[in-house]
This record gives sequence, structure tokens and C-alpha cells, in this order.
Amino acid sequence: MYRFFLTLAIMLPLSVQCFSAEADIRKVLIRDVTTVEGVRENPLLGYGMVVGLNGTGDRRQTAFSTQTLANILQRMGVQIPAGSARVNNVAAVFVTANLPAFARPGMNLDVTVSSVGDAKSLEGGLLLLTPLHGADGQIYGAAQGPVAVGGYSAAVAGNLRQLNHPTVGRIPGGGVVERDTALDLGKLQPLSLLLSEPNFSTAEEIAGSINREFGTQVALADDSRRVEISSAAAHIASLPAFLARVENLSVLVHRRAKVVINERTGTVVMGKDVRLGAVAILHGNFSIEITTEFSVSQPAPLSRGETALVPQPNVRTEETPARRIELGEGAKVEQLVNGLQAIGATARDVIAILQAIKAAGALEADLEVI
Repeated sequence: MYRFFLTLAIMLPLSVQCFSAEADIRKVLIRDVTTVEGVRENPLLGYGMVVGLNGTGDRRQTAFSTQTLANILQRMGVQIPAGSARVNNVAAVFVTANLPAFARPGMNLDVTVSSVGDAKSLEGGLLLLTPLHGADGQIYGAAQGPVAVGGYSAAVAGNLRQLNHPTVGRIPGGGVVERDTALDLGKLQPLSLLLSEPNFSTAEEIAGSINREFGTQVALADDSRRVEISSAAAHIASLPAFLARVENLSVLVHRRAKVVINERTGTVVMGKDVRLGAVAILHGNFSIEITTEFSVSQPAPLSRGETALVPQPNVRTEETPARRIELGEGAKVEQLVNGLQAIGATARDVIAILQAIKAAGALEADLEVI
């Protein structure tokens, strides 16, 4: 059976998820919209082995698993040929973690374990001691422990049942920091605050709020992303105390109207402050369905004919009248969603429709595709 669908759509789907946002301007704490420049996490990466699997590990053709297993056994004083090792109960994995700012030796880290080879599941496995390297190649931590998998995979007689991703797991607190990476705040003078979303108005609001708090020129907005602050101008010797006081100040944040769409899932998120210009929307469907049914043709008795399958194609066309939505100048998201539900538009239409509205200049918001 073959089906072909031609869809004519000018604007907007039904399964649009709209999350109401607050007003365009709202009051928040500085710590919620900024970070201190230079104070950040650093990714760590390691390669190791998970053992103790119940026959769900890498297969014999996974060469790097057998080589790794042979190398580990060699360090333990056991000499075996790499090609003779069976790896059904072990799996080669990559181990990742984030090294937080001001990390000290002995601190615990949460690590994520991901299969590298063709293992079916890491359920019940134990990660062997694995060094964690930074981008500079230095070892900053080590990880070891039982792997917690949020899923499972079971197969019997060709039937498979799988929940979530059993080849990825986590070890809460399974990593340990081995190198002191604590940052000296004194070396960051002058301090700078980085906005999570660039905005000149918000940067000026942050600088103004800090200056009013300390009664002097302490902060200066360099651009839409960066605000420079000086603890010396505030006459505060303790940098942590100064930053704590700054981060707890409230400021008015100016948000840009934005529409975010996800092409993979058909999800659309629009803030309540998004406005539409005057626009007319037409939505209609024209479909062509071709169905092929097979019947059996039997030859006459005692004849030399052969039984054959005879295809019988059927063609059916269907066209629905175009439905129309009209939105006035400054229409809100609620009006748009109600109109979409009225015409029965689908979620998969949303991407093309929103892009068309943006191209027509009727969408008063930034359109971001993720």
C-alpha cells in the first residue's frame, strides 16, 4: 500500500506548547542572571572498563575492549594474549564529569558512564578505577563504583523489550578530586559579571543597582554582556563578602520576546509577551491515497496455468476546504493558540508556519530553532 500526501498550509499547528511568561520587565536577583567571569566548571574525561555484566557486555569483535582487559590483567600480574580474552561480561566506557569551581582534593563528583562498544546494557556493572583528565591532559580526578542505569533491555527469541537507554549510567559521588584547582579571586581583579542573556538595558540596571547599594561608582557596564565591578572602590576587603552582597541585589531584567521551536519533536515554546502583527492564516489539506490490494488468480482445473497474485490499485483523492484565521495588530499568544485549535492544525506544521510569519514581518519576537 502506497500513500502520498500533498499538504497546503499557510501557518500554524495545533500541538503548540505555550508557557506563560511574566511581563517583559521583571525583578530578579543578580545571581540568577549573571556569573562571575573566570569562575566556572571544567569538563573531565576518562576511559575505563565496566565489569560484572550478565552477558550484556562487548562482543569478541570489539578489539579495544579485549586489549584494555589484557592491559589491566597485565598490570595485575596476569599475562594473557589479547585475542583470547572473552569480554561478554565487561564493557569499554567513557567516563565524564564536571570539575566545579574551587574544587579541593577529596571532594566527590557525580560521573556519567557511557558505553563505547556494542554492549547491550551496563545494568549491574561496576566501573573499575578510571583516571579523569582535563583538556590539558592532566589528571584531576578518579572514578570508581557501581553503575546505576535508569533503564533495562531484555531479549528472548528475537523479541526485545527496552526502557530508556541501558548503555548510559551514572555513579552519584563516584568521582574524587585529586588535584587542587581552587581559584584565587584576588587574581581576577577587577571582577566582572557576565550576563546569561546579553541586553544593554539589563547591564545598565545591574550597574546602577550596585552603585546605589554602595553609594559610589563601583560598577560599570562595558557592553551588553559584561559588567565590571571593583571591591576596592566599595572599600570591602573580603571578596566573598563583596560578591555575596552584590549577588543578592534585585534588578529589573528586560527580556527579549522569543519563540523557540524544536524541529525534532515539533515543540514550540512562546512567551506571553510575544506579539503578532496583523496577519491572515489559511490552512487546508489535499491528499492523494494510492492503495494496492492483491488478489489470487487461480487457473482452471487440469490446465497448465499457474497461481498468481494480481495487483488491484485504487486511487482516492481528498481535499478539505482551507480554513482561515485573522489576527489583529498586537494579537497575543492565547489568540493564536485558540485559532490553531479551531482550524485543527497539527504540530508538525508549526515550524514552516512560524518561519513564514517571521518572513512576512508579522512576528514581533526572535525565532530560535534548536
